[in-house]
Amino acid sequence: MSERAAVVRFQGITKTFGPVVALDAMTLEVRRGEFLSLLGPSGCGKTTLLRTCAGLESPTRGRVYLESQDVTDWPAHRRPVNMVFQRWALFPHKTVADNIAFGLMIRRVPRVEIAERVRRLLELVKMAGYEARYPKQLSGGQAQRIALARALVLEPKVLLLDEPLGSLDLKLRKEMQIELISIHRRLGTTFIYVTHDQDEALTMSDRVVVMNHGRVVQDGTPTEIYQRPNSVFAAQFIGEAVLFRGRIARVGSPRCTIEADGLLLYGQPRPGLQVGQEIVVCVRPERMRISTTPDPLLDNRLQGTVVNTIFKGAAVHYQVQVEGAGGPLVTVHQNLEQDLPLHVSGSAVHLGWSGDSSMLLPP
Repeated sequence: MSERAAVVRFQGITKTFGPVVALDAMTLEVRRGEFLSLLGPSGCGKTTLLRTCAGLESPTRGRVYLESQDVTDWPAHRRPVNMVFQRWALFPHKTVADNIAFGLMIRRVPRVEIAERVRRLLELVKMAGYEARYPKQLSGGQAQRIALARALVLEPKVLLLDEPLGSLDLKLRKEMQIELISIHRRLGTTFIYVTHDQDEALTMSDRVVVMNHGRVVQDGTPTEIYQRPNSVFAAQFIGEAVLFRGRIARVGSPRCTIEADGLLLYGQPRPGLQVGQEIVVCVRPERMRISTTPDPLLDNRLQGTVVNTIFKGAAVHYQVQVEGAGGPLVTVHQNLEQDLPLHVSGSAVHLGWSGDSSMLLPP
């Protein structure tokens, strides 16, 4: 990860609403020009942190810095940031051009410059030719593009986006994700993006901060967090995870043995593991192989019965009841290929995965 200077720094931010602690001593730096996503369940403090950056909320304790300046006590209008909300809140009585130009007019920017910047932003969000339309004449996706242009026209140092695609349908949301990535790369503006959609965060971000209960759970690139989660919460919140809970039975090389749910499983040892230690074995469903016969080349081999078959278009998801005392119900993903048979409900199957794919996590 490049060592770019921090453009935003949250230092020990705590925010309480009566007895509710929304942010709990949060410390976080956002680097210049990066696309950072705040990801977590509803109520974890994502939007509160964003509003604290924008000046729409004041922290109970802690400081906010923008480009090394302490702006904790600055009003929102003085901060070099702008915000895009889930509901775009365009002025219904103003045209598209006037909506975009509104902030510039408040700042008394010359009309010639306003016209040029509005034209440039409409081209950027691929809405040239819509200048004279009113918000009621726009689709949801078009209105969100105009809201984005209105926020960018003021050339903020940081653009704050609070679930801006949440109200769009799935197809349009995916199209807008690609558009936002393109706009970010062309402008180089720092984006801080709030979402509870894990796919959105993985698709768009340079860096993902997973939050829960007002704290940072894990901070890293999408690849790092998906492939090397540091907790059961992170593993389950980023993608799907098959979990087996047990204890370390043997620590050896090149693999260690885990007794979990009445099964013997194998994984790569890591520093600090001890016999008897409680552990959670986490496997991504796409790393598991399902077949009618066991694969002798795989370290972990289980038997089970297909309980449910779920067709997903390019893949099939199988829910399999694993045999053995306390054997869990697990989900396995199989890409659709012509030489792979479909397993119907009630089929006896074998599951397998490499020990390298077993992520050993604290319970």
